[in-house]
Amino acid sequence: MKSRKKLVNFAVGAIVAALYVVLTYLASAMGLSSGVIQVRFSEALTILPVFTSAAIPGLFIGCLISNILTGCALWDVIFGSIATLLGAVFTYLLRKHKVLAVLPPIIANTIIVPPVLIFVYGVSDTYWFILLTVCIGEVISCGIIGTALRKSLEKTRVFERI
Repeated sequence: MKSRKKLVNFAVGAIVAALYVVLTYLASAMGLSSGVIQVRFSEALTILPVFTSAAIPGLFIGCLISNILTGCALWDVIFGSIATLLGAVFTYLLRKHKVLAVLPPIIANTIIVPPVLIFVYGVSDTYWFILLTVCIGEVISCGIIGTALRKSLEKTRVFERI
């Protein structure tokens, strides 16, 4: 029974990672992952640790692969993936407080991404402007789309059957 649970958790993590990569490419193809306010559909998946801890490694690996495949600079790959990992871990820790559970990825990315944009990519906007635009993008991705995803998954009870 224990080996079945490990296999299911591994599969869930792999599916989350694959979904993250596909959704990142979709947002990129639609031009939503570049510009002043960036909306990555994949960031909505950061709500999944509310349902299962198996989503945590999947989100981290999915973000890591996405950042590599989309040609991000090394420091962006590292720190962007760490931001997603921190967001996922703290979402899991707040899983009983569903309204608050969307906040960790928003906060982690809002704090970590602006310095990366400034120091790695040489974005010349002011720090506070970049912080605001990253926060807006994360609120859309994690807060709005992620909350809609959470509510949909609660109705379907898909994670209760796993």
